[in-house]
Parts: sequence; C-alpha cells; structure tokens
Amino acid sequence: MARATARVRKYYLALSIAVNIGMLCTFKYLAFFSNTINQLLVFLGMGHSSTNAIDTYNFSQLLLPIGISFYTFQTLSYTIDVYRRKIEPETHLGWFALYVCFFPQLVAGPIERASRLLPQLKRQTQLHLPNIKQGLVTMAWGFFLKVVVADRLGVYVDEAFENAQSPHGIALFLGALFFCFQIYFDFSAYTAIAIGTAKTLNIDLMQNFNRPFFSTSARQFWKRWHISFMHWLRDYLYQPLVKNYKLSRVTAILIVFFVNGLWHGANWTFVVWSLLNAVLLIIEVSTNKIRQQLIKKLKLPQKVVAFLGWAIVGGYLMLSLVFFRATSIEHAVVYIKSMFQFGSLHINILNNYIELAICLVLIILVQTVHYFKGNNKIHELVIGKPTYIRWSIYISFIAIISLFAINRQNTFIYFQF
Repeated sequence: MARATARVRKYYLALSIAVNIGMLCTFKYLAFFSNTINQLLVFLGMGHSSTNAIDTYNFSQLLLPIGISFYTFQTLSYTIDVYRRKIEPETHLGWFALYVCFFPQLVAGPIERASRLLPQLKRQTQLHLPNIKQGLVTMAWGFFLKVVVADRLGVYVDEAFENAQSPHGIALFLGALFFCFQIYFDFSAYTAIAIGTAKTLNIDLMQNFNRPFFSTSARQFWKRWHISFMHWLRDYLYQPLVKNYKLSRVTAILIVFFVNGLWHGANWTFVVWSLLNAVLLIIEVSTNKIRQQLIKKLKLPQKVVAFLGWAIVGGYLMLSLVFFRATSIEHAVVYIKSMFQFGSLHINILNNYIELAICLVLIILVQTVHYFKGNNKIHELVIGKPTYIRWSIYISFIAIISLFAINRQNTFIYFQF
C-alpha cells in the first residue's frame, strides 16, 4: 500500500475501512439499524409495528465480541496512518497481530497508535524492578477504584434508576451524581489496570484520563475524558471534515459527537447524551468572545469564573449522563422530571446511611488523590517511601480491598462497547 499509486492506495484504504466498519456494524449495529429503518417505515405507513428485527432475523444469536469498538478503531488508525505515509506498513503479521491484540488494553483501551506501541513491542527488554513496582501499585489502585468504589456506587445507582418515578427527587439527584463518578471510576479503573499491567512488561500506554471532573469548561472536559478516543476522533474525523471537506466547525462537532454517541452503544440514548454535550460545546465556543467581554466588564475574579464554569459544566454533564445510563429516552425523561420533585427530603433510596456515608467519603478521597496526583502519578504515594511505610500501605490496601469490595459480578461498564 505504501509504495502503490495514490489511486490504488485509496482503494486499499476504502477496502480496509469497509471491512472494519462492516464487521463493527454487523456485530454491534445490525439489529439497531434494522429496527430504526423498520420504525421509520412504520411512521411512513410502509411497515408493521409488530415486527422486531431481533426476533425476525435472530440477531440475538450474534454474540458481540468484547472490546470490538476499541480494536476496530485501533486497526483503522493504523491503516489511515499508513495511507497518510505517517508510518511504514508492518510487514510481519505477528507484530501487527500483537499490536492489535496486546492483551492489557485489548478489550477497553486505551486506543493506541501503531507509531507509539509497535516500537515498544519490538524493542529488546528485560525485567525492570522499578517498572514492576510502579505497575503493580497502579494495578492495585485500579482494583480499588473498581471493586471498592465504582461497584459500591453502582448499587445505589441501579436502585435509583430502577425507581425512576420515585417522588424522592433528592435521592434520584444523588443517583445521577453517583453515576457520574461510577462511570468515571469504573473506566479509569480498567485504564489503571491496563496501564499498570503493561508497565510491568516495560510498555508505556497512554493515559486516558486527566482529572476530568475538575474541568471548568466543556472543551477542557473533552480534552481530559477518554483521551485516546477523543484524540482519535480529532485526528481521523474532525480535522478531515474541517480541512478536507471544508465543513463548518459546528457541523463537524455535531458529526463527531454523533459518532461518539453511536460508538458507545447501539441505542439512541447514547446519541442523545453525546449530542447534548455537543450543544454545550458549540454554545461555549460560539459565545467565547461575548463571555470574555462580560467577565471583563463585571470584573469577576478568575476563581469565581472557574467555579461557575465548573458548576455549570458539572451539572450539565450529570443531567446528560442520565441518558447514558437510562434504558430508553423515555426512561431518561421520566428520571429527570422526577429529579426535580422536592416534596420529600429523603436522600437514601437504599435506607442504609452508613453505605451512603462511605460512598461520599470514597468519592472525596479519590478526587482528592486525583487532584494532587492526577490519574498518572498514583504510584508516587507509595514508591520511594521507607520500606516499613510501603509495606504498611501494601497490607492496608489488600485488607481494604478484601473487606470493602462489593461482592457481586460486575463487569466493567466499557466492556459493552
């Protein structure tokens, strides 16, 4: 492909994209697209409302491969980079297969680039004790985030969303807030485990999060959330749409966030969630000059501006994530309506105030650690400390995970994508 003519290279690129996207659509979106088309035909008076694509064509027999969205986009980035002559094509099938199937990040990312990961896989290496220590500490932090924090929040969140019509608006508000942190801790937990595992093998994977819930603007949030995927959308979708196809920034953002939503799942709830965030981002970009002039005119302190930005973005994200968690758009609308019913001061839908207190303390604890150490320097809390302190931390960590882990079968949320 690299040495072929421009026309032939385009054919190869189109073939690769068609095969990759075709497999993704077959396994993940076939039933979704079929039902959507059928509903459109029903609306136009040309279909049958009783028809269901899943039942009619036995789509339920198609088992969704775990992590298909991640390694599909990873292979697409390789093909596009070869087409753009940014990297040389890999001639050895084994190395290419290892790049695609590198087990720590295979099922839920980060989505790595061939230019970054392949050279690391090929280099000669040997056991490096500091990297093993750092990797194990990072993995332990990931396990803590998952089984102690995220899964504990999930118990409350599940109960809240199963009672979307509850008159206890504050309890549902708390459920939406907890889901924000559940999905963040759950996904960053897997990322920490993947990065830690790779580190023990002397492989550096890119960070996927950078304290997103401390963001003071929508633009800042999307630069800090799921970094590898957002960089993928920027480099392979947004920039070509703006530079090559001369689309406006607003149109390109809407397309990017539509793809972002659909990538997360074959349900319109994900699309609505993503497009709601696109609207916020567009408003923010479009009103930037006006807001700056208003801030200057009112002489607002920078800390006040930052706090207002953080509160607005955080609140908006929390409401939009209701669509992400809900089973349908109707379910999300009912939940949001119920959130604003304040006829009761009841705040604990589980009626267990000890668990509620633990949840709040854990959120504050983790966010404090992330504020000072970010998502990529957790190991600094342990590495370099005297031996007796390090081993005290190790034993305490093992005890905490063993005693406070939620005992139920919870897969990582992003495994479904």
